[in-house]
Amino acid sequence: MNAQNPSSADETIADNRQTGLPSRREFLLQSSRTAAGIGVAALLGNLGQWALSYGADKEPIKIGVLHSLSGTMAISEVSLKDVVSMAVEAINAKGGVLGRQLKPVIVDPASNWDLFAEKAKQLLVQDKVAVVFGCWTSVSRKSVLPVFEKNNGLLFYPVQYEGEECSRNVFYTGAAVNQQAVPAVEYLMGKEGGGYKKFYLLGTDYVYPRTTNKILRAMLLAKKVSAANIMEEYTPFHHQDYQTIVGKIKKFAAGGGACVISTINGDSNVPFYKEFANQGLRADDAPIMAFSVAEDELRGMDKTALVGHLAAWNYYQSVDTPQNKQFVADFKAYCKKNNLPDGDKRVTDDPIEAAYFGVHVWKQAVEKAGTTDVDAVRKAVYGQKFLAPGGEIMMDEANHHTHKPVLIGEIMKDGQFKVVWRSKGLVKPEPWSEYTNPEKGCDWVKHQGTYKKA
Repeated sequence: MNAQNPSSADETIADNRQTGLPSRREFLLQSSRTAAGIGVAALLGNLGQWALSYGADKEPIKIGVLHSLSGTMAISEVSLKDVVSMAVEAINAKGGVLGRQLKPVIVDPASNWDLFAEKAKQLLVQDKVAVVFGCWTSVSRKSVLPVFEKNNGLLFYPVQYEGEECSRNVFYTGAAVNQQAVPAVEYLMGKEGGGYKKFYLLGTDYVYPRTTNKILRAMLLAKKVSAANIMEEYTPFHHQDYQTIVGKIKKFAAGGGACVISTINGDSNVPFYKEFANQGLRADDAPIMAFSVAEDELRGMDKTALVGHLAAWNYYQSVDTPQNKQFVADFKAYCKKNNLPDGDKRVTDDPIEAAYFGVHVWKQAVEKAGTTDVDAVRKAVYGQKFLAPGGEIMMDEANHHTHKPVLIGEIMKDGQFKVVWRSKGLVKPEPWSEYTNPEKGCDWVKHQGTYKKA
């Protein structure tokens, strides 16, 4: 049959009446329905494509990154900016959050605490970011706290801290004192840790070391350590001359049974460890237990004199989990691809991991809430779990802190840590210490923040 001949077509339809095939009218109706169907399908397909392209064209979600990229804290904080950027890149590659890409707004408060507050206000009021990932020192966090509370912003804070805080505008993905400093000193006092009797508390002069040492002093006294066996000393930020202080430590440790509890922050760690070795002190003489020295800080130090000294964290690069191996490889690859200093020789550490999973916890909460609205996201964070590189963590359902494991690590000559002690499971965070404020608790579900225990 010649389809180009109408009569031939009509004939075919007439013939079809006898064969049970559709009439011309039925054919036309069916054809129109089919065409319509195809049209609808095509339209839906186009709508789908349009929706996807529209989603891709949606206004991105701005997120703030508030870390010192210069000044004394740059040695620690630059890597946190890098890992947040890596997490954002990976999330965007998978479609973003709620169909929108994330757009980091990165600012440099330059280790200047007043500038932290100014930059935080800029991010919240001018840039209107949905969340901020940032700060390292407690003085920087204390500086921005009024800004976040006044403007109802949301800060994910990734570093261990001294506790005694219960802000509804902060989620703490680093450790509280009971998840780092307290178990570290208990380890040193125990048989496994060496049974030390004398403690030299040395720190940088600001809120974290002073408050942490206040708690540790109370704990040591409660455990019957003599006040004469507790020394306490502080130096300013960026302090470089430790000759006199190490001389005091040497004298303090001369009788044996002494250890150093270090809450030194920033680049002062380099001259401190160097002077410690220069004066002939080794870990066997008096081990240093540090709370702010991790793999990233060790990159810039001569490791030969550091072997055997200790640190307490909740994660090490050496943690042997499949997801951690991938995380370490991804971070190295990201640094190399983006031509960051040291490229694929970069390392991961505890604050880097905490900064990384903080981004993902926020993402999960936004997806659960269906919005970036701070009040809705805050509630959605409660109880969130995430398979972090070091293992699954959980956000406390009431106090805005993170349930984490505690690990004691010994420095090895390659700048990595050998885990010598590990807590049994996750440790529940306690913002208020049982040694200094046993009557206080933090709960944003049943209470309005800090409350008095019955």
